[in-house]
Amino acid sequence: EKYAGAFPTWLAPVQAKILPIADTHQQYAKDLMVKLKQAGLRVELDIRNEKIGYKIREAQMQKVPYMLVIGDKEVKNQAVAVRSRKEGDLGAISVEELISSLLEEVHTKALSL
Repeated sequence: EKYAGAFPTWLAPVQAKILPIADTHQQYAKDLMVKLKQAGLRVELDIRNEKIGYKIREAQMQKVPYMLVIGDKEVKNQAVAVRSRKEGDLGAISVEELISSLLEEVHTKALSL
């Protein structure tokens, strides 16, 4: 197999996984999931009561292209902290910017963001 399970975003069964840090961030994470699904992206929400490092490590092992971390700062700024499977932490960006860049990557069938 060419990708060894690490599929590009446009081919991955789960394109992004939303990882809220605490219970207080779950509502924002659920709203974000709705927006991303409405845009046509395949996303999952991990609301288990686990440490964020564990959630990130598990998403890495599942070879999810993008992990979207939600904390106090992201909720306050209506943004999302993006982690790429390949490039690591990409920093915080707005939800609209995230959707447009992911959709561009999917539609052009790019191999990285």
